Amino acid sequence: MFLERFKSLLVDPPPASVFEISHGGIAAARIAGHTDVEFQPLKDGVIAVSPFQENVLDPAGFLEAVRALGAAQAARKRKDVALILPDYCARLAVLDFDSFPTDAKEQAALVRFRLKRSVPFDVETAALSYFAQPAIEKRVDVVVATTPLEILSPYEAPFRAMGLNPGLVTVSSLAALDLAPDGGLNVMAKLSGNVLSLLVREKARLKLARCLELPSPELDDVAAVLLPTFVYVEDNLGGRAERLILCGFGERTEEAQRRFHEEMGVEVEPVRSPLGAPAESNAGLLGYLRSIARNN
Repeated sequence: MFLERFKSLLVDPPPASVFEISHGGIAAARIAGHTDVEFQPLKDGVIAVSPFQENVLDPAGFLEAVRALGAAQAARKRKDVALILPDYCARLAVLDFDSFPTDAKEQAALVRFRLKRSVPFDVETAALSYFAQPAIEKRVDVVVATTPLEILSPYEAPFRAMGLNPGLVTVSSLAALDLAPDGGLNVMAKLSGNVLSLLVREKARLKLARCLELPSPELDDVAAVLLPTFVYVEDNLGGRAERLILCGFGERTEEAQRRFHEEMGVEVEPVRSPLGAPAESNAGLLGYLRSIARNN
C-alpha cells in the first residue's frame, strides 16, 4: 500500500484524516473543510526508526500518543485514514526495465527479484508496493517501496486498535514531493534527524530515490552525499540538475541555501506549503494535503 496514492488518488475519495509519524512525534490533520495540523510529541525511546529491526520499542507509549490525536477521528463515522511513515523504515528505489509485464503477479515477481540483492531483509515476505511510471520507448521506470511486515505492522497496530483503517500507507519523502516544483530536472533533499532522503525528478517522473543515515545532520555530511549525487545526475540523466529543493533543515535552511548554491552552482530553495512551513515532522503530511487539494 506504500505507493497506492499514485494509483488511486484520482479515482478514490481521500481518507478522512492523515497522520505522519516521525522520530519526534505524530502530526495529524483532517481532510475536510478548514485544515488544522496538530502535533503530539513522542517520548524518547518510543520509536527508533530503522530498516533492519522493529521500530516501535514502546507500544503502550505509541498507542497513548496515537489516542491523543486519533480519538476524535475514531468517534466519527468514517474510519479510513492515511498513514505516512518515516523514510528510513522502508527501502525506496527506482528500478528501470527494458520492458515490464502487464500481469500483476509477473510484475511483483520481477520487482522482488531485482530487489533481492539490494535490501537487508527477506524481500519475499516483506510488504511491497510499486508504481510503474509511463513508458518511454518501451523503457519503464518503476518506483518501489518495501519494508518487513514486522516493521510495518506495529506502526499500523494502534490505529487498528482504535477502529481506524490505515488503508493508504506511504513514506514521508514521497508524500512531500508534492510540495516541490514539477518542471525541470530537480533534486529534493529531505533531512530528518540524521537521515537524508534524496529524490531526483525530471519533470513529473521520479528518476532516483535514496535514503541513508548520515554520521550527523551537519551540512558537511549532507554535502558529502549531495555532491556525488549531482555528478551522477549529470552523467546518467543527460543534463545538470537545475534546482535543489531543501526540506527539514530548520534554522539552517538559509545557511544551506547559500552554501549549496555556491558549491553546486544551482538554484536552491526550501519547500513551501500554504498551510505552514514544512518541517521534518510534517512535510509528508503537508505534501499529501497539497496532492488532495490539486486533484479534488
